[in-house]
Amino acid sequence: MIKRIILFSLLSLFAFTVYSQLQSPEQFLGYKIGDHFTPHWKIVNYFQQVAANAPGMVKLQQYGETNEGRPLMLAFVSSPENMQQLESIRMNNIRLANLAKDKMAAREENAPAIVWLSYNVHGNEASSSEATMLTLYALVDPSNTQTKEWLKNTVVIIDPCVNPDGRDRYANWFNSVAGKKFNPQMSAREHREPWPGGRTNHYNFDLNRDWAWQTQKESSQRIKVYLQWLPQVHVDYHEMGVNSPYFFPPAVQPYHDVVTQWQRDFQVIVGKNNAKHFDKNSWLFYTKEEFDLFYPSYGDTYPTYNGSIGMTYEQGGGPAGGLGAMTKEGDTLTLRDRALHHFTTSLSTIEATSQNASKLIGEFHKYFNDAVRIGAGEYKTYVIKNTAGASQRINALTDLLDKNGIRYDVSANDSKASFTGYDYITRKSGSFLVQSGDVVISSLQPRSAMVRALFEPQSRLVDSATYDISAWSLPYAFGLNAFASATKVDASGILAPAKVNNLETSYGYVMPWVGMASVKAVSQLLQKGLVLRYAEEPFEENGNKFNRGSILILKTSNRSFGNNLWSTVRTIADNNNIQLTAVTGGFVDKGYDFGSGKVHSFKAPRVAMLTGEGVNSEAAGEVWYFFEQQINYPVTLINAADAGRINWDDYDVMILPSGSYRFLSDKTSLESFKGWIRKGGRVVALENAVAQLANADFGIKIKKDDSEKKDTNIYNALKKFDDRDREYITESTPGSILKVDLDNTHPLAFGYPDYYYTLKLDPTIYEFMKDGGWNVGVIKKESQVSGFVGAKLKDKLKDGLLFGVESLGRGSVTYLTDDVLFRNFWENGKLMFCNAVFLVGN
Repeated sequence: MIKRIILFSLLSLFAFTVYSQLQSPEQFLGYKIGDHFTPHWKIVNYFQQVAANAPGMVKLQQYGETNEGRPLMLAFVSSPENMQQLESIRMNNIRLANLAKDKMAAREENAPAIVWLSYNVHGNEASSSEATMLTLYALVDPSNTQTKEWLKNTVVIIDPCVNPDGRDRYANWFNSVAGKKFNPQMSAREHREPWPGGRTNHYNFDLNRDWAWQTQKESSQRIKVYLQWLPQVHVDYHEMGVNSPYFFPPAVQPYHDVVTQWQRDFQVIVGKNNAKHFDKNSWLFYTKEEFDLFYPSYGDTYPTYNGSIGMTYEQGGGPAGGLGAMTKEGDTLTLRDRALHHFTTSLSTIEATSQNASKLIGEFHKYFNDAVRIGAGEYKTYVIKNTAGASQRINALTDLLDKNGIRYDVSANDSKASFTGYDYITRKSGSFLVQSGDVVISSLQPRSAMVRALFEPQSRLVDSATYDISAWSLPYAFGLNAFASATKVDASGILAPAKVNNLETSYGYVMPWVGMASVKAVSQLLQKGLVLRYAEEPFEENGNKFNRGSILILKTSNRSFGNNLWSTVRTIADNNNIQLTAVTGGFVDKGYDFGSGKVHSFKAPRVAMLTGEGVNSEAAGEVWYFFEQQINYPVTLINAADAGRINWDDYDVMILPSGSYRFLSDKTSLESFKGWIRKGGRVVALENAVAQLANADFGIKIKKDDSEKKDTNIYNALKKFDDRDREYITESTPGSILKVDLDNTHPLAFGYPDYYYTLKLDPTIYEFMKDGGWNVGVIKKESQVSGFVGAKLKDKLKDGLLFGVESLGRGSVTYLTDDVLFRNFWENGKLMFCNAVFLVGN
């Protein structure tokens, strides 16, 4: 007994000593939260200090690092009793979600609820990472008995900064331009962040649009851990304009149909709890406006579609708020104010979670039981057809499914039974067989809601005023034939991944040009110095059929490689899982021989892109990321402001992302640019850059709307004031899918059928080009496939050009008026972009 008393006394003394070393953020940093922007490394150091001094309550996990090498970190916080069995809590939660590999029963009783708080996904919305230090300290502070009660039945996971690269870009800039005292006047330079701003990550990607797609390393590393935990509650912290009050849920319509009643109800519970604390402090807020639950790749919707109650919290002040900003009412909104508001909702959310822990666990379990028992939506199975040339895009799709933990089977055999389902191509009901290589995705699985959200042909919109795009159905985004069936369809056997078997040759190889694996292989071959060829027309050789765009790798023009040529080619093909076809000579059975003028040679082009001030940073980031991270091909980034000083002859291809280019308005610079094109230069213009070229006397013109006749009814000018925020909707499309008719005999459309599905983000279309122009991709009547198009805009989106090529002297201009690289998840547009870079104009 005496030994126990002594041991207890020693443990108590140890605990007192440890906690006496625990420092508040102010003690550790040497300033109050809100007095300065804290660099990311100091935030990490503070979390490490707390974890070291409260080891029984806090565990840190580095789950990855950013492109610039900054650590990505989570803090797990709970009662000492829960922390001792943290892994058991996680495993039980996975069993509740029907995702555990073991067959042990899930336990609802006394299971802690898990709440995950994600801060600072937009780097220049920087107050939330300041608030995260206050939140962590409040949870472990020995004098805060209230938080200790919450942690008895709650595990809190804190991601203090989702986007450290963007945060430090903003914080370092601000700290470099601010004076001894902040200037609240909005005209001061400290409120005018330079290009590209700190919102995005290193490659200028918006990480809050990347949850489902996981194109960025920050996202893929985070989601891997997120899916191992699957919290019951998730909050994503943001900021908005300085004049806006605080927003917290309930969200506004449209809600996707997969959002359950309980997920809606708990938003109200949390909202009322937040409101209670805000009212105590006389802080303004609003709910049920602006922020919806529809697009599946946000920090609120992605968790929601994975069984959580996902929520967005928005504080006024970022990114222009600095340390203090003058509002329109004459008040000064400080960084400390903003951090305190986020701190308050952080604790309020944990409080509401603790108060409803047993209900949250029960509903969470029911959610996943319903998913495997009845599934989400009318379709029980989605079948992706393994049509000719689709394998690389199917592989890209299954990679995405794997990242999201979505289960699927690949059929090994042809089924004998015929099934009926919605045909994504005809957009009608049709019959189909499950054949070898087809991907079968059942909606009767734990991630049923996510399957429905990603695959259903048309999501129902309760309200057309959406915050983001309204269509993203993966069969269209990946350019794959698919069926959605209301019946359960099983794969016929399970097909193992195929391995390539590239045979030796003494003459050459033919490589299919059908997807990103082909492009990566071509990129590597070109960088090795090989001269490649592509076939303008289809051909047949030795019983094999080859499509337009097929890549020829011949000894001709590559003799300098000697005996290493074919081993180099095979190694690159093997590494990219490309099946080559060996050919023994240049004589073909059908089509044009390899020495014909219909077979074109090409070398590695010298590619540059204009970027910087005036260019849409996210549009430039898509191209930059695509070259560096996806196809690993060199691209030179040139500031658009230096366009007048470019030696154009140093480059073969110039890419103009969406933006506003001053040099196109300067007569001398424009003539120099056109002169380079006439000598053989190739331009790839995207989105708004096309509109600028149209105004600069190139051969493309914006189509003017001549459908509306003069309105003779004077009363139609009378409009309701209450409708002012929705009037624009009738002439807009927030991101809808249109079917484009393609001329796939043109190199810009090699590798495609005679159609393409584009994501239309604006109402602009172009006139058909005449002399010297090729109308490669056009929309005709009734082109809308999925998503919302305003009533007045529908009749205008027809009989126009979206993708074209203009010949100018020996050079060319490729016009890609829609974003074919959209957020890097629009897989089907990538090959068209590569056609523009590597094939068009050769």
